[in-house]
Amino acid sequence: MKKNSMFLILIILAWPLYYLYQHQLGAISFLVLAIFFLVLAMRELKMLKKEKKADDTQPNREKIKQNNR
Repeated sequence: MKKNSMFLILIILAWPLYYLYQHQLGAISFLVLAIFFLVLAMRELKMLKKEKKADDTQPNREKIKQNNR
């Protein structure tokens, strides 16, 4: 997820989360933020695994050094 969209989502969620915090329901806002960042982390891990898998599929070709005597 792009940083711009992440900040936009956090800004949009800021007012409702602050409203919950004012009414002594801060645990709910914390839970919503925790789920949001969990989803972001899972997407990042999925992308990293996909990149790593793409790197592993390429064969490792090593040059064999020949001794010319």
